[in-house]
Amino acid sequence: MHLTSPGPNPRRRRRGAELRAALLDAAWEELMERGYAGLAFAAVADRAGTSRPVVNRHWATKDLLVRDAIGRVSDNFPLTDPDTGSLREDTVSLLEQLNGAFTMFATAMTAQLAAYFEETGTTPADLRASLIDERWALIESVTRRAVERGEIDGTKLTPRISRLPYDLLRHQVLMDMKPMPSQEIQEIVDTIYLPLIT
Repeated sequence: MHLTSPGPNPRRRRRGAELRAALLDAAWEELMERGYAGLAFAAVADRAGTSRPVVNRHWATKDLLVRDAIGRVSDNFPLTDPDTGSLREDTVSLLEQLNGAFTMFATAMTAQLAAYFEETGTTPADLRASLIDERWALIESVTRRAVERGEIDGTKLTPRISRLPYDLLRHQVLMDMKPMPSQEIQEIVDTIYLPLIT
């Protein structure tokens, strides 16, 4: 998924959150067009309609700028608690919500970030943890409610099984580089996930 911005902003004085957002949007666009190795502070500044010293005042290094730019894009996909009263419907809803976030993550995992991982000594799992795992509390609350309702057997709900539908979604999106069709999300829930815990 390639999020686009209207292009370079006219040079005007911006401060605070507005300036930071413009810089992060510009950094994301540069990352998607040039990859991590080709991303330059000067190009980010030019795209955002400001100067390089402004970028340097906010981020000391390129890896920190890129991490925050990916975080900003990830924030476009917040999770909301479906709380439908059914584990199946809750899980399908959460997977549908995460479909877009995982697609964004898959885009960022291509060659654009190969140099980032090499330079920072981190892995895709490290970046995923900072973007996706912070949402895990909501996912856990969905299964906890299902156990309390007696809908599923809590003793079967191991950490690996709890993550299984989300891992399957992430894997397919990473392989296909596009969102998973809704019918396949439902198939994961109905034929793989629920039979393991009911």
